[in-house]
Amino acid sequence: MTRRVMGPFNRVEGDLEVQLDIADGRVRNAWVTSPLYRGFERMLVGKDPRDALVYAPRICGICSVSQSVAAATALADAQGVSTPPNGELATNLILACENLTDHLTHFYLFFMPDFAHATYATEAWYDAAAARFKAVQGSATREMLKARAEFLHLMGLLAGKWPHSLALQPGGTTRALEAQEISKLLAILYGFRRFLEERLFGAPLERIAELHSTDQLNAYMTEAAVDSGDLRHFLHIAAELNLDTMGRAADRFMSYGSYRRAGLPVLKRGVWDGAAHALDEAKIREDISHSWLLDGEESPLHPYEGETHPDTAMADGYTWCKAPRLDGQAMEVGALARQVVDGQPLARELVAQSGGNVSNRVVARLLELARIVPIMEDWARAISPGEPFCNTTSLPQEASGVGMVEAARGSLGHWLVIKNGRIHNYQIVAPTTWNFSPRDAKEQPGSLEQALIDAPVRPGEREPVSVQHIVRSFDPCMVCTVH
Repeated sequence: MTRRVMGPFNRVEGDLEVQLDIADGRVRNAWVTSPLYRGFERMLVGKDPRDALVYAPRICGICSVSQSVAAATALADAQGVSTPPNGELATNLILACENLTDHLTHFYLFFMPDFAHATYATEAWYDAAAARFKAVQGSATREMLKARAEFLHLMGLLAGKWPHSLALQPGGTTRALEAQEISKLLAILYGFRRFLEERLFGAPLERIAELHSTDQLNAYMTEAAVDSGDLRHFLHIAAELNLDTMGRAADRFMSYGSYRRAGLPVLKRGVWDGAAHALDEAKIREDISHSWLLDGEESPLHPYEGETHPDTAMADGYTWCKAPRLDGQAMEVGALARQVVDGQPLARELVAQSGGNVSNRVVARLLELARIVPIMEDWARAISPGEPFCNTTSLPQEASGVGMVEAARGSLGHWLVIKNGRIHNYQIVAPTTWNFSPRDAKEQPGSLEQALIDAPVRPGEREPVSVQHIVRSFDPCMVCTVH
């Protein structure tokens, strides 16, 4: 048995280390470490509750909107304020813009460059993959960055700036749109659609969104040349490397529900483990038995009662990350979880056949791009100029509130307790906290720790490419993970 530490990882937001036990060409055990403590939960204690709208987005520059929406939703819950239809539509568009931008960035800049790794130089598909996806130098980089920059003009139009916008408020958004600006909004969405259809998919978005079975996915993959769409290119590589056999965790998926119309989620909320279940927020707990955090008298705790007290002397600790559990179970979150919980037929069939794995997570992420852009077009057309975008009300002296949203990487929750008009407690459970959690008191590993078991290790590899593929398939954001 050989023990090896991988890290820090390039093309990962934040600090990450993975300790591996390797024997007979396979990973036999894994421990995931988040080595950088950030402390936003402690920073917010004692502040005016509205300060969360300033602090929370600065948890991360990649997914700051998700943090803003979660903070605003927690404040809205505490205040009991509702959001007018225009405010919901604008918030959805802003959040979707960030989420889809993240998916695009992950695919082109974080994930696909691994297939230009020298390890694969003898593969028949290598030269084409390197020419298209090599970091910085590949032809896809130039095209994607231009499309990404143009798409982010939507953020400027609706949110003023990105990251760290203050346009997102408890009762909606502060930036009202005029009729002529809706035309600009639709033009931005059309430009993004054109890039996706011409370069990523090589097919209309509606065709991709309506892939409902693996037979239909395979027919799409083989009906045109490999280079006629980057999704096809990925699917061919994934088949060659058997990526659908790598990175399977426990196949327990969770989503808080994504985007809102009339207060209800557009993408469903719930849990999927082969059957659909309701999600009971009251059953969320955070275990800190293997974290560098001072263990109180009671653990695990619901986030409303959660505590964050750093202590590197904790004997069993190996990470700053807590171990969130739903009814005692580790959960996988992210685009695959969202699509499965929502009932998308292709996602459910992929999971039924091979579970959550490297290939299925990437397919679900791109499937979400194809599904959400047409919905964004509908949201833009539904905005009513002249109608309110935001409701306001006074802030109570004593209250609690929760903001549960779906970031690109999965389920994000903010839990807020107000006493004497100040923040008494603020707890954040990010998507990567769920996916990259340590073991809990029952020694149950987190999703990534489970997914790394049995990863193949090629002879002579110091940093197995399979481990890199598995880690990146979750699209980690480590700076969101620990507070």
